[in-house]
Amino acid sequence: MATLNSSGLYYPLTKMNFLVTVDGVSGVAAFNEVTGIDASVDVIEFRQGNANSLAPVKIQGLVKHGNITLKMGYTRNQDFKIWIQNCVNERRGETPRHNVTIELIDINDGSPQTIVESTLDATLTWILKDAWVTKYTGPDLNSSTSEVAIESVEIAYEELTIPN
Repeated sequence: MATLNSSGLYYPLTKMNFLVTVDGVSGVAAFNEVTGIDASVDVIEFRQGNANSLAPVKIQGLVKHGNITLKMGYTRNQDFKIWIQNCVNERRGETPRHNVTIELIDINDGSPQTIVESTLDATLTWILKDAWVTKYTGPDLNSSTSEVAIESVEIAYEELTIPN
């Protein structure tokens, strides 16, 4: 449940609390950014030769999905690293595909639950079906800074479901 302000209006959800899980991959890394969730439908213009109108009719074509990018602090989670390696390895067999679930968490509901416990009632969920890693980028290394080592993974998927 979202929090009401003094005017009786709901506060908008913040995008800083989310959880990413990958089916079949235990202990997924802690991500600090997810970008690129999108879907679009091609528009096909069609006009019959004997139509009275000179304007074409527009019909739906194929649905296309962009790739998402997950950015994470460097982690030692081996299951997730093995999935990445199996997808981008030059000598791989069949591409290991998994469903990826991204949940937006509302921690302003006034309950004392932790973020992980709150995922049982995620506010918004995106499910990426048959996802696989298409690109891995290692962290930039610079000994003169004190920043977190950030890795990024680009993931392709075949279908987007938004169940709630």
